[in-house]
Amino acid sequence: MQGLDAQSLKSVSDEIVQAVDAAENLEALDAIRVNALGKKGRISLLMRELGGMDADARKAAGQALNIVKDQVAAALEAKQFVLPQAALNEKLATEAIDVSLPSRPSREARLHPLSRTIEEVLAIFAEMGFQVAEGPDIESDYYNFTALNIPPEHPARQEHDTFYLPANADGQRKVLRTHTSPVQIRTMEAKEPPIRIIVPGRTYRSDHDATHSPMFHQCEGLVIGDGIHMGHLKGCLIDFCRAFFGVDDLPVRFRPSYFPFTEPSAEVDIGCTRDGGGLKIGAGDDWLEILGSGMVNPRVLANCGYDPEKYQGFAFGMGIERIAMLKYGIPDLRTFYDSDLRWMRHYGFLPFDAPSIHAGLVGGAG
Repeated sequence: MQGLDAQSLKSVSDEIVQAVDAAENLEALDAIRVNALGKKGRISLLMRELGGMDADARKAAGQALNIVKDQVAAALEAKQFVLPQAALNEKLATEAIDVSLPSRPSREARLHPLSRTIEEVLAIFAEMGFQVAEGPDIESDYYNFTALNIPPEHPARQEHDTFYLPANADGQRKVLRTHTSPVQIRTMEAKEPPIRIIVPGRTYRSDHDATHSPMFHQCEGLVIGDGIHMGHLKGCLIDFCRAFFGVDDLPVRFRPSYFPFTEPSAEVDIGCTRDGGGLKIGAGDDWLEILGSGMVNPRVLANCGYDPEKYQGFAFGMGIERIAMLKYGIPDLRTFYDSDLRWMRHYGFLPFDAPSIHAGLVGGAG
């Protein structure tokens, strides 16, 4: 029974604890645990020797053996906590990234043309004093249609054109907004004139082909104040079109049209030529529709609590994909959402090439 004397037990304890301290990973540590405390481990075998001892000796040896067992268990537990931390620290040290290093040309990121176009539009209107406004993608029938003077029989309300959500307990169905115009209503309800906002965002309609997508981006503008007239609308949009396309003498015309939320309404066209099957924006013998606009309908002003006799305003809206396709020569709208890295390398922009009026907006893809 010499293996159970105090000196022998201390030697066993010191040997196992030293092995625990030297363990370099969890696998090695588990092997030490099994070798020490498993069914056939060193300490377990020593515990079996207690049965052959008299009562007094068994009591003393048992107490000493329990102390050794506790010491080994504590060392194992402490090491089990330290090893994962050490492994994590080593991994962080070996995988550290020096953010001051230049990027790898083969992995250079590109800014999507839609993101770039939205930045360009916002930069132009920011120079005119517009503020960015946003709103929810899921809207009520009131904000998406009723408050905008869209009648119940209007085709835009039909299932074939609009995405409706399941009805709630009251039988009301919300919609994925078909335009960003609900943000105009929410802004007018929350603020008193003067108002000058630009509203970029996603919109949704049940349509999909080379020139239409079920999810697309619009950008709308709203100006409300005292004495606002059609001349202000024309000046604002002519300046925008010329700045966006980078053509100082770009011809712009306004054609009478109809929108429920504006009166009078006008489609805006820009000059272009189509020689040789191509398209060039600028002075020419043809026209290209670019956006819709008009003076805010008095009924819409009244729906928002404004006095139409006191306040007037104008609004306009454009498709971001459409103007991006025109400016950057992108032939198919569906490619915007294909996640094709080759397409991104061709049409994408360098992320730090931020658009601004003073630096100029015109330029090809990165």
